[in-house]
Order: sequence, then structure tokens, then C-alpha cells
Amino acid sequence: MDTETFQLFFAVLTLATLAGAVVVTVLRFVAPRSTLLAQVNEAGLFLAWIVALGATLGSLYFSEIANFEPCKLCWFQRIFMYPLAVILGIAAFRRDRGIRWYALPLAGIGLAIALYHYLIERFPDLDSGACSAAVPCTFVWFEEFGFVTLPFMAATAFTFVLAVLTLPSPRPEEP
Repeated sequence: MDTETFQLFFAVLTLATLAGAVVVTVLRFVAPRSTLLAQVNEAGLFLAWIVALGATLGSLYFSEIANFEPCKLCWFQRIFMYPLAVILGIAAFRRDRGIRWYALPLAGIGLAIALYHYLIERFPDLDSGACSAAVPCTFVWFEEFGFVTLPFMAATAFTFVLAVLTLPSPRPEEP
């Protein structure tokens, strides 16, 4: 497959992930006792791991195979996403919900960086000079559906991880 096909594939995955984050967030406040939310909560660590792993593999594809050179902000986003793929994978297989205390700061800081990166893609005048002229953070490698770019993809992945990991711990069933 060519790079354009992968761009579209990851853009569609991003929109599905964003829809999942919205559904989880809405259900959390509208129907906190719904069966669907309980199922998402039960599988939350696994789902968060899959999203973090997908984001990690996607970023590696775009830099190492498609040869999209990452800017400084892309590297910072990777610094926060790559460990999530590892620690959430371990936590998912161990069913260790205590990992939230380690994963939430990574996802929160990563989200802030990704949102700033997306913002300066849209409004290049806001760039504070964080990136080099050789690999500017304002350069958009591709854009699908008129708004899905690499920083948007990262922001969506971080948002999903935050949405799932901030769900309250499932309560044990009463006898």
C-alpha cells in the first residue's frame, strides 16, 4: 500500500477513536450506570493500550517508512506516547488499574503538546520559535477530511486514553 492509503487509514482510525472518546465522555455524565459504559470500563486498559500502540506504530510508520521527518513537538509527543504503549500493555495484561496514576500525567502532558502543535499548524504566527527552521512545527505533512493531521491524531489518542482511564473503578457487585 502507498503512503496516501495509510494516511487515510490512520485518519479513519482517528475519527473512530475520537467518536469513542466522545461516547465514553457523554455516557459518563448522561448514563453513568449504562451497560455499554460498564463494558468499556472493564476493557478500558486494553482499549487504551490498543490506541497508544496504534499511535506509536503510526508515528513510526510515518517517520521511518513514509520519511516524514518529525519536528521538535512531534518528538515531545512521542516522548509521552511511547511509554504509554508499554505501560498500558503491561497493565492491561495484569489488569492493574493502579497504572492510571502513571499514565494520566503522560497522557495529559502529551495532549497539551499535541493541541499546541495542532494550533500552530492552523495559526503559524502563534509559533514561539520552539522548532527549528529545518523542520518547522508549522509544516503539515498531510491533511485528511480537511482537519486530520498528525498532531490531531496524537491529540485524539491522548484524549481517548484520558477518557477511558478517568472512568471510576468498577464497583464490586453486591451479593
